Amino acid sequence: MSNENRISEVRTSQSEPEREQRIFSFKLTQWVWLLFGVLEALIVLRIGLKLVGANPASPIVALIYGFTYLFLFPFEGLVASPSMGSMILELSSMFAILIYGLIAWAVERTVWLIFYRPRRNMVSVTETSTSESRTPR
Repeated sequence: MSNENRISEVRTSQSEPEREQRIFSFKLTQWVWLLFGVLEALIVLRIGLKLVGANPASPIVALIYGFTYLFLFPFEGLVASPSMGSMILELSSMFAILIYGLIAWAVERTVWLIFYRPRRNMVSVTETSTSESRTPR
């Protein structure tokens, strides 16, 4: 049989070992930073509301105070909070921001150490198939 009737097909595919593991660890660390970032933003908002003497009977202010209190009660009474009238400077909340930032960093590094896999060389696979075609004469 002649070479004119032969059909060749070459397929090359590349894969990156443990790519999904690296994506998972990256996404997980991003979630850690997002959650702690939202918490710290709410604490900063609380500090600002206390500083301007916001009305604690307002529903949104009460919601922010109530939610952030869950995370700030361990720091309550840590340092004195200077006040003037209805304005309060919560120094313990500022300290909590620092501590929660360090906790976020420690959790992120721990996740990275447990789940991250270093990048390796790409793996290439080449497949060649040859078939003979029969054409009517």
